[in-house]
Amino acid sequence: MARLDVPPELPEDNKLSCTFANASRIVSLPSSEATIRGFSGASLIIEDEASRVDDDLYRAVRPMLAVSNGALILMSTPFGKRGHFFDEWTAMGTSAMGTSDGGDVWERIEIRATENPRITPEFLAEERRSMGDWWFKQEYLCQFVETVNSVFSYDLVMAAIRPDIKPLFGGVQ
Repeated sequence: MARLDVPPELPEDNKLSCTFANASRIVSLPSSEATIRGFSGASLIIEDEASRVDDDLYRAVRPMLAVSNGALILMSTPFGKRGHFFDEWTAMGTSAMGTSDGGDVWERIEIRATENPRITPEFLAEERRSMGDWWFKQEYLCQFVETVNSVFSYDLVMAAIRPDIKPLFGGVQ
């Protein structure tokens, strides 16, 4: 905040939180489902690097918005075709964020590195060469690519699932 022309008054300011003069506050929570419970009435929750956040943590955060009708922002680059970030981005999951008629309320904003005028084509070419296609597609092109250790592709597994056949065990009812 030191770069602001007029920094805000912060009655409380520490490594994990700050409180503004109008009583608004920002709290940084640990990435542990067991230690974040108890917060409520959040008006905004930002989940940074959402593709790397454990699904249990994501589900523990959502009830914090129940009373406030607050907003949830998931920000991330992809990390394979798995997890809540992938589910919400592709609308594959049974999201509680869906509308009562089954519609989708997420706003998706995608900006590839190739669209950013501050990133040169030369830099991107070197990154692709250095990190390989699998990482590059996710980190710079916003692509959900197959995990490298999958025996079957995501699309093949999804094509084998039918709603009229119940799983033998572990299925969601």
